[in-house]
Amino acid sequence: MASMELAGGDSLREEFGALVTEHSRSMFRAARALLDCDADAEDAVGEAILRAWRKREQLRDPAAGRAWLLKITVNCAYEQRRRAARLLYTDQVEGIAGDAEDRPVSHLWEAVLRLPGDQRAVVTLYYYEDLPVKEIARILGVAQGTVKSRLGRARARLKQMLREEEDP
Repeated sequence: MASMELAGGDSLREEFGALVTEHSRSMFRAARALLDCDADAEDAVGEAILRAWRKREQLRDPAAGRAWLLKITVNCAYEQRRRAARLLYTDQVEGIAGDAEDRPVSHLWEAVLRLPGDQRAVVTLYYYEDLPVKEIARILGVAQGTVKSRLGRARARLKQMLREEEDP
């Protein structure tokens, strides 16, 4: 992005906009893997885009733009999840009690969304975003072995959930 600044403000905005447009679906999937609803994921992506724009000079290699945006998105989603965990409204209490576990899984993505957050994130980044374990570890700020073990546990859990769906 540093080279974009030499070309002028309009060019910078256009190139940044193109980068975000190209990777917006990946950003949403990463955020949605960590958050419980589409609206929260959209909020996290919006915040990530704003932060990325403010820190655009930190991106030295445009080829790393996707990983850079995903890292910012994951951080925003984690922050949003921490903030949301502090709030509990009384009208939500009834919906929390076992509701997600009782629903049958009808699609693989729905099964992925029912995984614990740490497993959901690695599955989304590995299978849906085709990122290598090393890059996922860097984005999530964990060891490569942690990513591998989370993937293993997630695969086993997905297999179990899909079997349960087949044999009710």
